[in-house]
Amino acid sequence: MENQELIEQVTEKAEKWLTPAYDAETQAEVKRMLENDDKTELIEAFYKDLEFGTGGLRGIMGVGSNRMNIYTVGAATQGLSNYLKKNFKDLSQISVVVGHDCRNNSRLFAETSANIFSANGIKVYLFDDMRPTPEMSFAIRHLGCQSGIILTASHNPKEYNGYKAYWDDGAQVLAPHDKGIIDEVNAIASAADIKFQGNPDLIQIIGEDIDKVYLDMVKTVSIDPEAIARHKDMKIVYTPIHGTGMMLIPRALKMWGFENVFTVPEQMIKDGNFPTVVSPNPENAEALSMAVNLAKEIDADLVMASDPDADRVGIACKDDKGEWVLINGNQTCMMYLYYILTQYKQLGKIKGGEFCVKTIVTTELIKKIADKNNIEMLDCYTGFKWIAAVIRDNEGVGRYLGGGEESYGFLAEDFCRDKDAVSAISLMAEALAWAKTK
Repeated sequence: MENQELIEQVTEKAEKWLTPAYDAETQAEVKRMLENDDKTELIEAFYKDLEFGTGGLRGIMGVGSNRMNIYTVGAATQGLSNYLKKNFKDLSQISVVVGHDCRNNSRLFAETSANIFSANGIKVYLFDDMRPTPEMSFAIRHLGCQSGIILTASHNPKEYNGYKAYWDDGAQVLAPHDKGIIDEVNAIASAADIKFQGNPDLIQIIGEDIDKVYLDMVKTVSIDPEAIARHKDMKIVYTPIHGTGMMLIPRALKMWGFENVFTVPEQMIKDGNFPTVVSPNPENAEALSMAVNLAKEIDADLVMASDPDADRVGIACKDDKGEWVLINGNQTCMMYLYYILTQYKQLGKIKGGEFCVKTIVTTELIKKIADKNNIEMLDCYTGFKWIAAVIRDNEGVGRYLGGGEESYGFLAEDFCRDKDAVSAISLMAEALAWAKTK
């Protein structure tokens, strides 16, 4: 396509955003881009529509059809609402959970979505502030909802935001629902098709009421509380990297019995600009550098970090020379499953029918550990929604003991259906207490 043809195309598309269906601020920004001699910004904002895919939406925030804003988020929510009303038409009241992380505009997008759901006659449980993604998954199941969304771009740079849709089992949507929702979202032609005017009577604010039940459930993941009691004073450094983990993870560690938890003060501040890191990704050594420096200062035993939506865990510990090293995702998953499987066997808790799960790209060493302990290891496609699908397929048949992937995600329970840094961080601290006893 010639450049001039592309400019004409995006101009025509952008001019449709100059109608009363769009707010004055949005229209002013579109006019500015249209009047600018340099059309680069206009092209990037409008050359395509931000695609609602099987993982939801993710993109750079800003004005335009190819950006995360209240209109692209609105189209996603309107499409999901339409799909829910078709799928659950026999229910007297459809309900959803809406959660969000610490990112810029996450609260705005969450409130916008809550208004749209409610305008469509759907009851909304909206968290009062940012919360971990796994807690949102738990809330869907706990409250008996048909769906849920979380506004998060996980560990992406600060310019990004995202939107993930979940089904009634608390897991991210899979076929046939993913394709069905995509079709409904694609059918939203413009902002005029979106019902923005909310119904306050259908929006219920939730928070501590869910936190308490969820944290009580997370506590049930503990296998060996005696090991914690013996080493309750070991030094743990934790950082949420400005994200949702600060809401629950220090509290969870305390509930498990750990009395010496240190947090990185500068990173315990909610901030969607992530000012203390280049990228809020616990896979990167740089994101853990402040935590490791604190650990060196106080001679800590363990460093752990969660990403902004607190579903993934980064870990650092000392090697045999006393040097701090980062543990990769394969090692992390292997350590969790080794601890869980060997402890369950030692405590006589293996009754038959137990299974664990890993994705096909995660180390095969885990299968050897499972085989040695006579526990079935199931493989699935890459992505945590597939681990959730295996759990669902085995409900009432087998007992899930844990599952993970090489990209730093682990789930030690089945009351939640997405990777969970809240339980994973608590369990890793317990595994260290057990190892110290050894």
